[in-house]
Amino acid sequence: MFSLSWRTQRSFFPVSKRLHYLSCRPSTTGPLKSFSRLQSPLPAPQKRCYSQFAERNKVGVFTPKSAALFVITGIGLLYYFRYEKARMLEEREKERQTRSFGRPNIGGPFTLTAANGSPFTHENLLGKWSLVYFGFTNCPDICPAELDKVTTVMDKIVQTHGQIFLPIFISVDPARDTPAKMKKYLEEFHPSYIGLVGSYDETKAVCKQYRVYFSTPPNADPNDDYLVDHSIFVYLMDPDGKFVNAFGQNVGVDEMTEKISAAIEEWKVEKGKTT
Repeated sequence: MFSLSWRTQRSFFPVSKRLHYLSCRPSTTGPLKSFSRLQSPLPAPQKRCYSQFAERNKVGVFTPKSAALFVITGIGLLYYFRYEKARMLEEREKERQTRSFGRPNIGGPFTLTAANGSPFTHENLLGKWSLVYFGFTNCPDICPAELDKVTTVMDKIVQTHGQIFLPIFISVDPARDTPAKMKKYLEEFHPSYIGLVGSYDETKAVCKQYRVYFSTPPNADPNDDYLVDHSIFVYLMDPDGKFVNAFGQNVGVDEMTEKISAAIEEWKVEKGKTT
C-alpha cells in the first residue's frame, strides 16, 4: 500500500472540510497556541461612572415634552372637575325642585289668637322650624301623649341645634277652648308651646289648610261634655312655612328626632344655614 501526502489527501476533501481542517491545524511556527478561531480577544466591558447615570436621569425625567404633557393633563383635570361640580349642582337643584313640587300642599295663610290674646298668623311661623299639632284640651289621652312626645323630641333637638323650633298647638274645639284655658293647659308640657284658638270659621279654615279632619259641630254647646274626633298628625314645617313631613301616632320619639334632624341638615346644605 502506498500513502498519500497530506497535501494530496487534502485535495480530495470538499471545500468546507478543507476550511475546517485549515482552521483547526496547529500553528507550525512558534509555541503551541489555541485554535485560530478562538484567538481573537473579547472586548473589555465599558465601565460607566455614577455621574453619567445621574446626569442622564436629571435630563431625561422632566423633558420639555413631559412638561407640556403634565400641563395639558392638569388643565384637562381642572376642566373635568369644574364640569363635574356644575353637573352635581344642577342635579341637586333638579332634585330640590322635584321634592318641592312633589310635596303635598299642606299649610297656608291663617289667622288665630295666641294664648296671650295677641293675633297669630302663618307669618309668625316664618324664620323657624315648626311642629304643628291639632287637638283640644279636654282630650283624655291621645293629645297629652302626643304633646309629651313632641316635648321629648324638642328637648333632644334643642341640645343639638339650639332654639330653632316653635311647637304649635291648635285647638279643634273652638266652643270650649279659650286663650286662658290653652295657656294653663300647655304649662304642663314644653315651655315653648304656643297655643292657638279661633272661631269656628277660623278653626275650619286652618284645618282645611293643613287637611285636618275634626268633628266639632258649628253649634256646639261649651257646657256639653263631648269628645272631638280629629286627625292625629304632627306637621313639620320648614322656616319658609313649607310642609316637610307629617308624623303619625305610630311614629316614635327616636324616629321622629332622626327625620327632623335629617331635614335640618338637608336644609343647611341647601341654604347654608339652619333657619
